[in-house]
Formats: sequence, structure tokens, C-alpha cells
Amino acid sequence: MRKLLAFASFCIAAIFFSADETTAQTTVHHVKPGETFWTIAKNYNVSLLELQRINHKQTDVLFVGETLRIPQPISQADKDLLARLVHAEAKGEPYAGKVAVATVVLNRVDHPNFPNTIREVIYDRSGGYYAFTPVQNGEINKPADREAYRAVEEAIAFRGLGRGSLYFYNPKTAKSEWIRSRQVTVVIGNHVFAK
Repeated sequence: MRKLLAFASFCIAAIFFSADETTAQTTVHHVKPGETFWTIAKNYNVSLLELQRINHKQTDVLFVGETLRIPQPISQADKDLLARLVHAEAKGEPYAGKVAVATVVLNRVDHPNFPNTIREVIYDRSGGYYAFTPVQNGEINKPADREAYRAVEEAIAFRGLGRGSLYFYNPKTAKSEWIRSRQVTVVIGNHVFAK
């Protein structure tokens, strides 16, 4: 009988949580007055959508004292790498453009046609050349500024809420006709973002 109950409990857990959720979710948070999904996601460096998804929330309503499971955060090494890319790619661009560059990388991580880690997306050479110019010319090895780090944090917190941009380019310097054929999602500063 005990074995049957243990098996039933395991099956119920498997229905509600995927394998990666049950093993990766070790952090819990008790909601405090004034907190929102946005502030909690930003505090833990996780995606707002992922925070809602793993807690089976379809609205923004939170209750004081409620317990939330916190998804695995992005590593500091990956945030550093992403911030260096943002700094190199979007130097001189508006802050929103820096957030959008970081968002493109996160969207690629989440998209089935691209590698599934930040590092692999940034160093991707599937087309025979690096996807990002700063990797090719070494600019990615230079330190990022505070604004690039802040843009990365914001992109992580809003992960999945954008317009699905997978590419960006400067129309004044882009030579590829293929990139120009992509559906434009937004134009920020000197960059066109597309999917």
C-alpha cells in the first residue's frame, strides 16, 4: 500500500511539474506588501513570464504571504557576456535599444532555430561566420558599462514579453538583402529589429 501511495504521489507531482521544474526550483519567495511580479522577477533576475508560468498564474494578482517558486536565474558569467555584447553592439544607442539587443539574444535562446544558451547564441557560427560583429572583431572582450548591465537585467525581467525580435541591423551599414527581408518589429535609434 505504501509503495502504491508513493507512486501515486510521484505521478501527481509529475503532472503538475516538469522534470526541470522540480529539480531546478529550490528557491521560494513569500510575497510581501507592495511587491509585484515585476519587482520579484527583477530582484531574482528571472523572467517575469517564467515566474508566472511556473507558479501557474494567468493574472498579475498576488497576495501578501503567498509562496512563489523562483525559476533558475541566469548565471553571472552569462550576464557579463551578454552585457559586453550589448555594450559593443549598442554603444551610443538609446537605452531602449540596448535592452532590445539583449532581448534578441534571449529570444534566440528561447527559439528552436538557435542554440539554447546565451554563450552558444553569442558565439554561434552556424552560417560560417559569427552572428555578432563584436565577437568577430574582439570588441566583446572589452568591459561593459553600467547601462549595459542594467539593460541586460531589464531584458531578463521582461523576457518573452517583447515582439519576438530575433535579428537587428543598422540599415546604413547592413549589406545583406536577406536581413532586410525580415519582418520589422521595431526601429530604435540606428537599429532595425526584426523577426
